[in-house]
Amino acid sequence: MKKIKVFDTTLRDGEQSPGCSMNLSEKLQMARQLDALGVDVIEAGFAIASPEDFKSVEAISQTVQNCKVASLARCTQGDIDAAWNAVKYAKYPRIHVFLASSDIHMEYKLKMTREQVLESIAKHVAYAKSLCNDVEFSAEDASRSDREFLSKCCETAIKAGATVVNIPDTVGYSSPQEMFDLITFLRENTPGIENVDISAHCHDDLGMAVANSLACLRAGATQVECTVNGIGERAGNASLEEIVMALKTRREYFQMETCVNTQQIYKTSKLLSSITGVPISPSKSIVGANAFAHESGIHQHGVIANALTYEIMRPSDIGIPQNSMVLGKHSGKHALRDRLNQLGYEVTKEQLDGMFVRFKALADKKKNLTDHDIEALALSSTHAVTATYELISHVVSTGKDITNIACVKVKKNDDIIEEVAIGAGPIDAAYKAVDRITGLDLSLENFSLNAVTDGEDAMGEAVVKLRCGNELYTGCGLSTDVIESAIRAYINGINKIVGAK
Repeated sequence: MKKIKVFDTTLRDGEQSPGCSMNLSEKLQMARQLDALGVDVIEAGFAIASPEDFKSVEAISQTVQNCKVASLARCTQGDIDAAWNAVKYAKYPRIHVFLASSDIHMEYKLKMTREQVLESIAKHVAYAKSLCNDVEFSAEDASRSDREFLSKCCETAIKAGATVVNIPDTVGYSSPQEMFDLITFLRENTPGIENVDISAHCHDDLGMAVANSLACLRAGATQVECTVNGIGERAGNASLEEIVMALKTRREYFQMETCVNTQQIYKTSKLLSSITGVPISPSKSIVGANAFAHESGIHQHGVIANALTYEIMRPSDIGIPQNSMVLGKHSGKHALRDRLNQLGYEVTKEQLDGMFVRFKALADKKKNLTDHDIEALALSSTHAVTATYELISHVVSTGKDITNIACVKVKKNDDIIEEVAIGAGPIDAAYKAVDRITGLDLSLENFSLNAVTDGEDAMGEAVVKLRCGNELYTGCGLSTDVIESAIRAYINGINKIVGAK
């Protein structure tokens, strides 16, 4: 089987997706999970973009144990220096240099001639190579570039010391056959390309990112660039889970394999969704709620007789928990820890203690707790921050043609503070009461509420995005009471704001 390297750019290209920004602790948490997932390369960020980006790349480089860690850099010495200073602490550092090669980019964005582009590639790839042995060069907008010139760009980068040449479909314009032909052309017409990895980086503007990526691999590419849940700029990137499971499920056809631990896919996908507050579509391939659900009687009969009739993958292949073991209010802490471990969650004693309190409270409200409930509790713990404010109780008065009133009681340090407010609805009233308690000048940018478990007593996860000054913060809350989950999400976001000051 041909070995394919997986280059994950969730923390760089993915994070550039609107609404998907992450703070340092969230990026570190995601990087650790990507390390556990078994990707080959983590693109940790764009170090020169901001001091916060530099710190994130540096911290990830010092944390990750198994993966290569890369930082993106334009073809400028300042960018390359910043990238190197951020990744030099990694066990396996990489500098990722890029420059556009299409005529439209060179004319309107770069204001450079072809000769100037080739000179810049040669100069800056060589400079990056003098700092780091592993250098990747990307020809931005490669799929819309003149093929002969693109080949010359790749040849120049290889001669300057590049170990990887990346061929991006930057604007998601190409079709699978075009990408197959492009990689084939480069392999046949670029001196030295047989000695380096050829990488593919496809965007999903026309919905063909995964198909284009697989076509590149079939044509001879040895590295694929992708993101968890396919997040990324505009319509997103090629989805990591779809590419990996396509290669695994159609192993005999593709004759390729990756080092990804597929049983960590579901956990990784859910963690990212929990961190960013962006829900996974039920119909999303591989990890969507409906991916292994069957409602049609014909389908159900077939699956009962033999799962292969309608399931080409087993849920366990990607780590989807099975609802076989039921926990309830009589279960103890050891049973909870054991179930968490079976689901792939390792928790400290302090985290378990905190989760157990919420587990017991939930068990009093629900007769039986499923694996999905336990998973939701585990994921909600990822949003735990120093609790400057802690919800004690809330009472709301709401209904048709009556005034919506909320009374919220919050603990701050050792003080109990209670406020009452009127709002357009019960949640609006509760948020105004919390604002009176905190005194912060906030604006609610976004609010969403999703059922994260099944049944009439399903838990609801509320996600809010709060703006404080120029910064945006995500807060999450979980409860069987949707108003309580909304208040918890608001207070969680406020605690992040206070903790960042």
